[in-house]
Amino acid sequence: MHPPGVHSPVGAIQCAFQAVTKPAAPFIPSCPPLFSRLRGNEKGALPLAVNAPTRRPTITIVSMELTWYGHGCFRMTERGVLAVVTDPYSPSVGLGELPKLKADVVTISRDEPRYNYVSAVTPAQRGEVYKVTGPGEYEIGGVFIIGSAMRAEKKGNALKSTAYAFNFDGLTVAHLGGLSFVPSQSQIDALETVDVLLVPIGGNGELTPAQASELISMIEPSIVIPMGYNSKDNLNKFLKEMGLTSVKPQETLKVTRSSLPEDTQVVLLEMKH
Repeated sequence: MHPPGVHSPVGAIQCAFQAVTKPAAPFIPSCPPLFSRLRGNEKGALPLAVNAPTRRPTITIVSMELTWYGHGCFRMTERGVLAVVTDPYSPSVGLGELPKLKADVVTISRDEPRYNYVSAVTPAQRGEVYKVTGPGEYEIGGVFIIGSAMRAEKKGNALKSTAYAFNFDGLTVAHLGGLSFVPSQSQIDALETVDVLLVPIGGNGELTPAQASELISMIEPSIVIPMGYNSKDNLNKFLKEMGLTSVKPQETLKVTRSSLPEDTQVVLLEMKH
């Protein structure tokens, strides 16, 4: 059942966006807000609504769909209700210009052109795209997001970044963004259980194929999707590290909890232009 006054998840989204556009303050919405900050220091964050419901609504997941647009940019949709885009990149990166991506939420792992080109993202619903730019815990449209700070314990050339775990009603997707080192076990544990892992493998300021393989063995996800590579050489090195010779690419990944494999499986996605 949906909360009083809300007849569907779409209605909740529309109502929340209407609430965002009203300037009154303090504001107590009459329906569950789409965007609730639990803890975090992201720019432009909405405060927790007074008397906002703390119980997560029950949503039956039909399918989670992931589409890859190159580098670390993915679009994740859950039943067409909530859309998330990760790390949209600038045309200056050299991969061409991203198509206009519609989303309710965009996450940024590093404040650099390879990860922060939010101009490529337009609202999926009325209102604005909600930007998550750093560590914290958030509830957005019934989806829980944990942003974990990734800082190397040893000084060196490792760059700071944020890894995000998205919990879609029990199905968790972790996007490691611009991660450039193998995290400690405590940093990995902060992501909690990971079902689908989106991991960089291309080096060049991010994880190398060998580092990615080591990290995968520590996290033990059900599905691994490599990202952040611009050459078949890096991909072949990664597959070799994983004990594979070749994997047939597919356009998108549709997954539910019941369809998760028992052993870790590598899935290659075709880059969508």
